[in-house]
Amino acid sequence: MFEPGVMFWAERDDLEMVRSLGVRYGQLGIPGGMRLTGAVAAAWKTALASAGITLVTVFAAYEGEDYADIPAVARTVGFIPPDTRAGRLSRTLAVSDFAAELGVDSIACHVGFVPEDAEHPDYAAVRQMVRQVCDHAARHGQSFALETGQEPAQVLLEFVRDVDRANLRINFDPANLILYGTGEPRAALATLAPLVISVHCKDGDWPAAGVAGALGMERPLGKGSVGIARFVEMLRKVGFRGPLNVERETEDRQERIRDLTEGVRLLRALTGA
Repeated sequence: MFEPGVMFWAERDDLEMVRSLGVRYGQLGIPGGMRLTGAVAAAWKTALASAGITLVTVFAAYEGEDYADIPAVARTVGFIPPDTRAGRLSRTLAVSDFAAELGVDSIACHVGFVPEDAEHPDYAAVRQMVRQVCDHAARHGQSFALETGQEPAQVLLEFVRDVDRANLRINFDPANLILYGTGEPRAALATLAPLVISVHCKDGDWPAAGVAGALGMERPLGKGSVGIARFVEMLRKVGFRGPLNVERETEDRQERIRDLTEGVRLLRALTGA
């Protein structure tokens, strides 16, 4: 399975676009406002089978999240904002149920900036939420994967150990570590490798020096600071053999399709798949 896949979004991307990329695997993002009824799940299951796409992960996103800069992420993303915790916990459990109806054994999300101080009240609250999601997902035979980037790899590793759930895993995104300025991707992969069950292949450049709160700039795969050839080689070295899911987030649809297409082509050249 060490071959290209793609990260795509319900209610934004159609499966014809995904099929046009020539991939067999993917990760499906679920927008915060999407209805998750049995009928919707059945329709997706039929459409995915018809398209020949196997999902490796279903991603939860949440209404009200803002990725404009680091302060906006800290205020709005994942399980950190206190006012939205109950609703987002319920939504994540619903995404787990939806994924189970699709026959997918992994869910994932951004939980937000996990505090480095384990005594911080947000730390304990997020830890408890992650435990609840893990326990619910385990009843479906699922893993719950936390995405990298919003904290250094060692902080994330210690948090995973503290949560203490066998089905808590990592979705590794090398570009996020660069965009948030939290670490060099290959070193982070070496730290987290035993926990990594899925991968994004995304690229980006480091935040501008001296600009407080700025995120780095996402770039097309192969045109940023990740060093995708070295990253793929590192994945081989640590024994990862799952799909390499190309991700490209830009508002321009044609640009996004072009960059996904070129990203898949690049990975095929690097992997021989």
